[in-house]
Amino acid sequence: MIPSKYIENAVNEMASLPGVGRKTALRYVLELLGRSDTEVERFAEAIRVMRAEVKLCLRCNNISDEEICGICTNPSRDGSLICVVEDIRDLMALEATHQYKGHYHVLGGKISPMDGIGPSDLHIGSLLNRIAEGETKELIFALSPTMEGDTTAYYIYKKIEQACANGLSVSTLTRGVAIGDELQYADEVTLGRSIMHRTPYDKALQG
Repeated sequence: MIPSKYIENAVNEMASLPGVGRKTALRYVLELLGRSDTEVERFAEAIRVMRAEVKLCLRCNNISDEEICGICTNPSRDGSLICVVEDIRDLMALEATHQYKGHYHVLGGKISPMDGIGPSDLHIGSLLNRIAEGETKELIFALSPTMEGDTTAYYIYKKIEQACANGLSVSTLTRGVAIGDELQYADEVTLGRSIMHRTPYDKALQG
C-alpha cells in the first residue's frame, strides 16, 4: 500500500510508460522524491520543453528541433536513396550501424487491419509525393519482417509500379533479421549487414 495519494498518482503515470512496471515506477518516484527541488524542476522542465519543441520533419517525419531534420539537410547524405521505416526507433537503429548514408521516410507505423490501421493512417501519401518528384533512384524497405510489415511494403510497391517502370529501383533488407522480429531490436552488426547487402524487392517477393 502506498501511503500517499500523490505518490500513487505519480506511480500510475510512471507505470504508463512502456516496459515500466509498478515496482520500477515506485522506485523511480521515490528517487525523484528524494532529490532536491532544483533537480526535480530541471527534470520536469526537460520533459516540458521536449514536448513543446520537438517536431516531426516536414519531409521525412523524423524527430527534429527544426522544421527539416539534420539528415534531410545534411549535404553529405545521398538524397537519391530513401529508406522506408516504420517508426523513429527503427531509424535510430539503422543510424547506429553507420552503414547507411541516404535519406529516410518514417511511416509512423504499419498497415494492420486488426488494429484498425490502414494506409491513410500512415505517412504513405507524402512518400508517394517524394517519389513523384523524380529525384529518388532507390527505395529501400526497412520494415519489420512481420505479416504487417510485409503487407505495408507490398501496398507501397503496388502504388509505385509506374515509377519502377520508369527506372526506380526498389530493394529490401536481407533476411538477417529473423522473421517476426521488430527491426529496432536487431543487433547493429546484423542490421548493418542487412542494409548493405539488400536485395531487389521483386526477387524477395519471388522468394
